Amino acid sequence: MTHVVLIGAGNMGFAMLKGWLAAPEGRAFTVVEPVAALRARAEAAGARAVATPAEAPKDLDLIVLAVKPQVLADAAAPYREFPGAVMSVAAGVTLDRLEAAVGPRPIVRVMPNTPSAIGQGMSVSCANAGVSDALRALVDALLAATGQTAWIEDEALMDAVTAISGSGPAYVFHFIEALAAAGEALGLEAPLAARLALQTVAGAGALAAASETPPAALREAVTSPGGTTAAALGVLRDTGALSALLADATRAARDRGRAL
Repeated sequence: MTHVVLIGAGNMGFAMLKGWLAAPEGRAFTVVEPVAALRARAEAAGARAVATPAEAPKDLDLIVLAVKPQVLADAAAPYREFPGAVMSVAAGVTLDRLEAAVGPRPIVRVMPNTPSAIGQGMSVSCANAGVSDALRALVDALLAATGQTAWIEDEALMDAVTAISGSGPAYVFHFIEALAAAGEALGLEAPLAARLALQTVAGAGALAAASETPPAALREAVTSPGGTTAAALGVLRDTGALSALLADATRAARDRGRAL
């Protein structure tokens, strides 16, 4: 049986834990969480939870670090003497920094995003040289509980991943806000404008995800020549305004990630 020790049961850690506990048997999970309320939540979900590293079992296969980047070094330090590989979901913490915190061993760095909390996330991983195919398969299986997964071989691309999928949900949330505000400006009452904006984005995203048709073709299918959609796309697309804005925004996010 594979034994996973989860360090931290906050929002991301607990989202992963819920998915893991719902999966078929064959893995055991222990949570290390100093906050009593979060520990109780993990126990209520069906996991064993302890307050300190001293109480954590050492017969483990994988340590999952689900703590804030600014506290990772301190949180990880007690596990330097523990066996097992390490998987970290701490944003921006490089493989070198992780190895400095936990010592030389197989390490996987993961960039998840917030839709992981409802099983609709996108997690991208990269690994150091010690990671085996079997460990990659285990990481994929664990992350599949929170959504889709992918791997990159060049860690330097993690800043680009962060700019697109890591920070990307915030861009979509802002688009929903902006679309709702536009509806209000056209005379719609605020609750209806908000509902139209939210469901339109949710429905379009679900359709794109479920369809084998590329997004460009889906766009073309609903754009009648000379119609209302074409008029709007003349502002959003034909002028290049939206593409240029997104290129600038994601470049700023990538560059900020490199600077951190």
